[in-house]
Amino acid sequence: MPLVSTGEIAGPAAERGVGCGAFNAIGLEHLTAIIAGAEAAGAPVVVQLSQNAVRYHGSLAPIGSAALAAARAAAVPVSVHLDHAESPDLVREAVELGFGSVMFDASALDYADNVRATAEMVAFCHSRGVWVEAELGEVGGKDGVHAPGARTDPGEAAAFVAATGVDALAVAVGTSHAMLTRDAALDFDLIAKLRAAVAVPLVLHGSSGVADNDLRTAVRSGMTKINIATQLNKEFTAGLREYCAENPAVVDPRKYLGAARARLQAEVIRLLGVLGAR
Repeated sequence: MPLVSTGEIAGPAAERGVGCGAFNAIGLEHLTAIIAGAEAAGAPVVVQLSQNAVRYHGSLAPIGSAALAAARAAAVPVSVHLDHAESPDLVREAVELGFGSVMFDASALDYADNVRATAEMVAFCHSRGVWVEAELGEVGGKDGVHAPGARTDPGEAAAFVAATGVDALAVAVGTSHAMLTRDAALDFDLIAKLRAAVAVPLVLHGSSGVADNDLRTAVRSGMTKINIATQLNKEFTAGLREYCAENPAVVDPRKYLGAARARLQAEVIRLLGVLGAR
């Protein structure tokens, strides 16, 4: 299968009223597990590398090139997406490397500055055929602080999309990043109002904190791209810990990382089923 843009996955998902699984990778084990899970499920998938993941590796090129190579070799459509990039320079680097989509995050700015900065990035990316996601109504938790009261206004969302030309919009509807419990309280009425107000696909960040049934309801209410990171990390770490506890003398990283990768792959398959992507 060829490497595709996130728009080629999210667009058809929005038309079908199903969820588009967008899973964050940190290392090679994440990358291969996410793609193997999508292949087993027979579903397209978005592989995401965040600015924080890039910072962990020291630069974008090594992990970004690996993600692109893995996507090109996949048996299902896979897009490689730059997630939560606050740096315009990082966006430009990702575009030059071959990423088909980016999420430019200027949500911490006030509305006018968010519009201006996002519109500039959209113009740059669209001139190179790259799909752009942005955020309005900052989703909490990226700095360890949850913001359960943050909400995106539908009228403002419609104006923001019109002013910036973004291809997808991440909205604040009750989730928060980095949640370890799955008890976020989503505002489904707001999701429906946002869906009616905005023509582009809606993106749910912080989806790891949402229970399965609420994820299904969120998709039915109008969410399309469902970003999941922490939930996968929980499963990956659980698989590693379990293997090491049962094999305390192990020193071969392939053993415990392989167990962690298998656990993550199984969760990807399960979540794609929850989202209706397969």
